[in-house]
Amino acid sequence: MSRGSQTSNSVLLVRPASFGFHAEAAASNAFANSADGDVQAKALAEFEGLARRLSQARVNTLVLEDTPDPPKPDAVFPNNWVSFHSEGTIVLYPMATASRRIERNLDAMTSLLSSSGFEVRRVIDLTAHEQQEHFLEGTGSVILDRPRRQAYASLSLRTDRDAIAEFDEQLDYSTMVFEAADASGRPIYHTNVLMSLGTRFAILCTEAVAPGTRAALVAEIEASGRSLIDVDYEQMGRFACNLIELKNRDGDPVIALSAAALEAFRPEQVRMLESFGELAAVPIPTIEAVGGGSVRCMIADVHLPRFGSR
Repeated sequence: MSRGSQTSNSVLLVRPASFGFHAEAAASNAFANSADGDVQAKALAEFEGLARRLSQARVNTLVLEDTPDPPKPDAVFPNNWVSFHSEGTIVLYPMATASRRIERNLDAMTSLLSSSGFEVRRVIDLTAHEQQEHFLEGTGSVILDRPRRQAYASLSLRTDRDAIAEFDEQLDYSTMVFEAADASGRPIYHTNVLMSLGTRFAILCTEAVAPGTRAALVAEIEASGRSLIDVDYEQMGRFACNLIELKNRDGDPVIALSAAALEAFRPEQVRMLESFGELAAVPIPTIEAVGGGSVRCMIADVHLPRFGSR
């Protein structure tokens, strides 16, 4: 089975049609806040800025159009419902919020992928776990070390052990499960808020990880050969961990993150990040404040094979 690369030169984004504050989802997301004014227009402008910046960095950027009816306030975050894998597999995930499940648009997505030259060979549908209220929200919940078939998951309302077990069985992964909480003791809603993995680096809010598993988690990351950038609660709250390493069409690394995340890093951390790739930062303050997610949440990295490849 192909183990693939950690990074991809292609991404899928969803252009939002009805972005807004989602009270049901915010109940388990301490990062989301209600706001006045036309947040859809602001979010759309921020989305276009990200799409433009990725294209400027020469990352192949596919855009799936959200439909306005029914309204889907969190549609800009596709990484929660789908992931793409190098052996031609698409995974659909069980989502905690019933009103977010309508975001899953497999037909439109596979049509877009096929027209862009990508081959889908298998679909793994984990959504039946919703019936038992066992959730696993994509690469928000599981952080993938793709070459090693290793994953990391922080347990929460949105990240369940049973769903992880089926993910591991179906994808031939081994997931290290741990617990993590914010400074007030509240479980971190998504693992990608406190952790990210690049090819040669990892970012982790170590102090958020439960003391009983902290040393083992750090040891596992270091055993993978990655340099660890440790951030604190305050930096995590500004989405410093919610970034993703991609690559451009020449295979050179590109690290996509928000302007707020970049500003959260200390100067020596910025220099370290820059040594691992071009930093492609964009301001997305409305999406971060109202949606409670940042650049990583907006990107579904496409690892599917091209038609004709083996």
